[in-house]
Amino acid sequence: MTYSVSRAALEAFYEAYATHDTAKLAPMLHDDIEWIISGPVDVLNWCGTRRGKPAVIDLVDRVIPSLFRVVTFTRSSILMDGDQVATLNRLTARRCADDRVISFRLAHFMRFKDDKVIANLSLIDSFDAVEQMLGHSLAVHHDELAMPSDLVAV
Repeated sequence: MTYSVSRAALEAFYEAYATHDTAKLAPMLHDDIEWIISGPVDVLNWCGTRRGKPAVIDLVDRVIPSLFRVVTFTRSSILMDGDQVATLNRLTARRCADDRVISFRLAHFMRFKDDKVIANLSLIDSFDAVEQMLGHSLAVHHDELAMPSDLVAV
């Protein structure tokens, strides 16, 4: 029989994660966890890869709170299949530098082992997040992307 993560373990993880309660979160993380957040690390320094429980706890306990205070973390969709879980979420927070509200969508793709997260890939709407963190729209020059008339971009 294959392993299936319990709904209770998933709910407990998100309760601790959403509230940044690292005392409750730490026992839910596998010692060999790999935590990846996609995005441009030069602008969104919470993005990138962290390996091992201490690195993930540092991210949740120190790095993220130094940049913004999470107001809400809402899951809108959950898909569970054996040891894997996918969720679609919305994070709303206030930037510490100026108290500006930021809000963006993100998806988690997690793998569990013995009811502990051993792998997480977070895909964020990084374009939207960067614009909000910078406080202005990013310049996108469509004329630089112009294609010859006989080519079609897909």
